[in-house]
Amino acid sequence: MEKKWEDMSPDEKQEAQFQKLLTPKDPEGNDLQFQSPEAEAAYKASINRFKDAVQLKASDRVPVTVFPGWYPILYAGMKPQEAMYDYEKCAAAFKKFVLDFEPDVQWGGVMPGPGKFFEILDYKLYAWPGHGVDPDSGYQCLEGEYMQPHEYDLLITDPSFFFRNFYLPRVFGALEGFTMLPPLTGILEMYGVAINFIPYGLPPVQNTFKALFEAGAEALKWITVMGGVDGELATLGFPNILGGFTKAPFDTIGDTLRGTKGIIMDMYRQPDKLLQALQAITPIMIGMGLGSAQQTGNPVIFMPLHKGADGFMSDEQFKTFYWPTLKAVIEGLIEGGCIPFIAAEGGYNSRLEVIRDIPKGKTIWMFDQTDMVKAKEIVGDTLCLWGNVPSTMLKIGTPQDIKDYAKKLIDTAGKGGGFIMANGAFFDHAKPENVKAMVDFTKEYGRYK
Repeated sequence: MEKKWEDMSPDEKQEAQFQKLLTPKDPEGNDLQFQSPEAEAAYKASINRFKDAVQLKASDRVPVTVFPGWYPILYAGMKPQEAMYDYEKCAAAFKKFVLDFEPDVQWGGVMPGPGKFFEILDYKLYAWPGHGVDPDSGYQCLEGEYMQPHEYDLLITDPSFFFRNFYLPRVFGALEGFTMLPPLTGILEMYGVAINFIPYGLPPVQNTFKALFEAGAEALKWITVMGGVDGELATLGFPNILGGFTKAPFDTIGDTLRGTKGIIMDMYRQPDKLLQALQAITPIMIGMGLGSAQQTGNPVIFMPLHKGADGFMSDEQFKTFYWPTLKAVIEGLIEGGCIPFIAAEGGYNSRLEVIRDIPKGKTIWMFDQTDMVKAKEIVGDTLCLWGNVPSTMLKIGTPQDIKDYAKKLIDTAGKGGGFIMANGAFFDHAKPENVKAMVDFTKEYGRYK
């Protein structure tokens, strides 16, 4: 009898997730029809190559991918603003990018996002092309204190209520009506139930839900187009490996609730409240990742680390405030059969000894400015290394520069397996010949002896 999911070990869950990737389905739930036997073979070889790297094994060669920012859009000759409002053109740009550079795995074209969706909800946390920044530019985070220092108890006591009634109305102008809604816990017995529903009859609340319905329809329109191109690329042999997104609890509070200044002050002025809040939202971050993986059918969960890099905080602060709950999220995702893909932006040279305290062969770490030789030495037996061809080199270097750098990475970080060749950080601008050199050289040279 087939084993139930809840009875599986983390290893068994991960294997089950990879088997799903190896037997992809179309939107109707039928086996995906590849466009050729060669495409099917390439698709499965890429998945197995990626799987081996995650599990610290050496496969036929070093896998290679490209993790861009706005580059596919600019490479196609489009403006970022155009990509956010013309979904068909955006999808075509990402298809062209994948077919021209032929990475082993691709990461989908969801990054530009649907501009009209953000307009409908009056999104305030970011400026986007043509809305606060130049049409040729990317996003700009409008960081602020969207949670006040005295509101920690609200977050700790009931995170969902705080997000709905306080945070969301502050970052989405169209959701102001949420401030009027009572806690759902008041809807229990017959007596008093109707009273709790009175706010839903008020015009501000009804307008909020109207905006939600309109935004949801726009999001569905967008993902239908972008998901369609992912499906087409899969039939051509290029799997989308990205399953979802979550964050380190410290970054959730520091990026979008308290802001950088706010959370730094909190580490000194109210450290106990900050620690309690980090614990309170940890299960939410785990659930966010597991839920997205279940929805997409892909186990790889992207986790960008923004405030844990060398120099942002002391080693002791990292061990106290940042790492414990990040580790808990990582372990929770692993327990659920997912593969945390942790983007360690900046340098993590002073953090390597700490972050090795995680299950082996279960995570990917994208190292941006970390010494890859040192990383291989300290954590190479624990986690899959990703990176780290510099984005500056892709922009101003030569193909030979790229080949020389990639060779060093393969010879050091790639030795014995557990390594994925890629850029070290998102990039918007690059010479096409340099991106091509990174991919082609890895396929040619990155063979395990």
